[in-house]
Amino acid sequence: MSTQPFIPRLCVIGVGLIGGSLARSLREQGKVGEVIGSGRNEENLRTAVHLGVVDRYDIDPTNAVVGADVVVIAVPLGAIGEVLRAIVPHLAAHAVVTDVGSAKGSVVADIERVYGHIPPHFVPGHPIAGTERSGVEASFATLFQNRRVILTPLAETDAAAHRLIRTMWEFTGAEVVDMGVRHHDVVLAATSHLPHMLAYTLVDTLARLDDRAEIFRYAAGGFRDFTRIASSDPRMWHDICVANREQLLEMIALFSADLEQLAGAIRNGDQSVILTLFERAKRARDNLYLD
Repeated sequence: MSTQPFIPRLCVIGVGLIGGSLARSLREQGKVGEVIGSGRNEENLRTAVHLGVVDRYDIDPTNAVVGADVVVIAVPLGAIGEVLRAIVPHLAAHAVVTDVGSAKGSVVADIERVYGHIPPHFVPGHPIAGTERSGVEASFATLFQNRRVILTPLAETDAAAHRLIRTMWEFTGAEVVDMGVRHHDVVLAATSHLPHMLAYTLVDTLARLDDRAEIFRYAAGGFRDFTRIASSDPRMWHDICVANREQLLEMIALFSADLEQLAGAIRNGDQSVILTLFERAKRARDNLYLD
């Protein structure tokens, strides 16, 4: 007698890099039955069917979520509220909903606005994984292996729903940790959101120089590595910038003050300050495992 998969019916709204990779991984592990995709780009959804990432799709999320056991919202942060308003009346009574947004405070605010309260079946989440590429063709089953996924369950979150989403991500090979909503947003502002802002700004600054063609022609590997993330989806990062603006502005102010201090040391020829900063940064980087 065949056993039922861990998630009999999964609905992924936003079948891009993250949503597509999750579906691929769960399918590869045999942990999911039917996978339904939804999103605004029908060509991307057709590709998802062709690649075997989803079994079928529906442009209308209100139809896509019908009968789903788990719904994963993997759209840009600015679209989460709209998706929630559409799907809430059509969710199965037992359905567990989660998201993959990079700023949890805005997601929780959207949930409260739509529901009028924090529903027990919603488990906010954020996989710390990705590449600079987007779309379902960029997805791959091993994206989350040995990467972290942060869940930010709330006091109202049902324990069984929390366990289900935790286990779902563990099946992908991820290390799953719990974190408070605000703490998550502070940590990600520092470690992810600020670096993206720096990469976008540096590339834009250099691209507007008169001799930009020559500058980019002689850019070395360090420039390529640092600015790789500036090839990420602009709309997604626009939404993150807006959604986590309070914490991001704090980190920008801190970094700006430190950068101004370095500029002052260079301006004044203060070699000891420059060397001390570089040595301190090297020791910190060498003691961290970031790769």
